Amino acid sequence: MENFPIFLNLKKKSVLVIGGGDIALRKVKLLIKVKPEIKIIAKQFCEELECLAKSNSIKLIKKSFVEADIVNPMIIIAATNNIKLNKTLSLLAKKKNILINVVDQPSLCTFTMGSIIERDSLVIAISSAGKAPVLARKIREKIEILVPQGYSKLVEYAGNLRAMIKEKIKLVSKRRFFWEQFFESEIIYNSLLKQEKLDNKLINNLIKESNLMLGEVYLVGAGPGERDLLTLRALQLMQKCDLCIYDNLVSSEVLELVRRDADLIYAGKKLDQHTLSQQEINKLLIKYAKKGKKVLRLKGGDPFIFGRGGEEIECLMKEKINFQVVPGITAANGISAYAGIPLTHRDFAQSCLFLTGHFKEGKIDFNWPMLVSENQTLVIYMGLLSLADLTFNLIKNGMKKDTPVAVIESGTTSKQKVIIGKLSHIRSKVSRANIKSPALIIIGEVVNLRQKLNWFK
Repeated sequence: MENFPIFLNLKKKSVLVIGGGDIALRKVKLLIKVKPEIKIIAKQFCEELECLAKSNSIKLIKKSFVEADIVNPMIIIAATNNIKLNKTLSLLAKKKNILINVVDQPSLCTFTMGSIIERDSLVIAISSAGKAPVLARKIREKIEILVPQGYSKLVEYAGNLRAMIKEKIKLVSKRRFFWEQFFESEIIYNSLLKQEKLDNKLINNLIKESNLMLGEVYLVGAGPGERDLLTLRALQLMQKCDLCIYDNLVSSEVLELVRRDADLIYAGKKLDQHTLSQQEINKLLIKYAKKGKKVLRLKGGDPFIFGRGGEEIECLMKEKINFQVVPGITAANGISAYAGIPLTHRDFAQSCLFLTGHFKEGKIDFNWPMLVSENQTLVIYMGLLSLADLTFNLIKNGMKKDTPVAVIESGTTSKQKVIIGKLSHIRSKVSRANIKSPALIIIGEVVNLRQKLNWFK
């Protein structure tokens, strides 16, 4: 983030605009909505600016700009085509510690004005730091559709309720719960839209529910790495949580989407490096849920596929704690798709097995004869360290040495690396390529389809 977003209260504050043409007009039309005292200096003014000045707090001064014209404005807008003058204005403003916007010249600005969506008190601004204003406008157009005009009434009503709600609901977490329910209520929204008087019983019931608020746990699958692969429900709950307990395989890009003021607890597990044991994680879920917190348990992939989600649910049910489960795209599905390898194909594989490559008591305990069946695909999670044992035992139990194998590092992300080889020598290829965890192994004839189906570059 290059620029810090901020909203200024300009009501009855001095604003100096240099320029009297269409550029200045565009900015002034935005500014008058917040009722500042605007002074515009220019040698001449367009007709529409002169009309605006008659009905608003706008003072037009027909003259050339001089430094003495800067008399403690809160902000300056340089809206001229004179490059030399714009540079001078920028230097003067910075010297006097006054915020300045030089239209279409971001390098001369100390602030920029983004594309704005306005619903009275509800204002959304989109900025590209002046680098791609057309893109900012396009994004604004999309958001405009998502934010109904009726939201302005909702905001005003909420503003009137704030003091009362603060008095009746003491805890911040419980007040947050109230407002979440308030803004999600279709009954409240529709009543305000129709300008109907709200039933006080509805608000009082929400207050009671908020004060009795019980904690809840969200077991959410974060997918294989790429944040665009999150489900809509996952994103919604990530924005609602008070606390997030996340695993090692949750990507930093996904973690950025968790509500910004939520507390974060890392519970990652690597080989022989467990930040927290599973028992400790279970205790944390129970502890914070009983405190009334909305706890997000964020897991890489899917919570129920090698994610120990079942164990966590068992302990929550035992303690009678409310929970939700949100499936995620598991690594096998997401990574194979991004590698251009279908896990099943009517010509090559009619079944698929998901396996974990973790050692148990120093060995991998599989039903090896079952794994070497023809026309099936094997997907091995966390199998990089056990690759030697895997390949040895599969060949020993009858799998062809030339069976194709794919090893995929950081699948679905910009760092994705795919190594293709035969069962008999995949180890050496992986070693030469310096493949590291997290990596997924796919074994079977479907791997050969990557030559045709590779699409993700």
